Amino acid sequence: MAISSKAMSVINSYMNDIFEKLTSEATKLSMYTDRKTLSSREIQGAVRLVLPGELGKHAVAEGSKAVTNFATYDKKRSKLD
Repeated sequence: MAISSKAMSVINSYMNDIFEKLTSEATKLSMYTDRKTLSSREIQGAVRLVLPGELGKHAVAEGSKAVTNFATYDKKRSKLD
């Protein structure tokens, strides 16, 4: 399977746009709560607001799974140090 450079450029632009929308929305959410640090909670809220319906639900589920995997890995790694 292959993708043309033009198609890859379009996908890259789309991903940059979505990232910018998510960070903007997450920043607004953190300002509403008077926090200076973005947490997974603000990111999750931004995903729910920016991505429509099922896409947002799946993104939140995958993101939660990734955070859990990272936390588990981080705990294991800190025990080895």
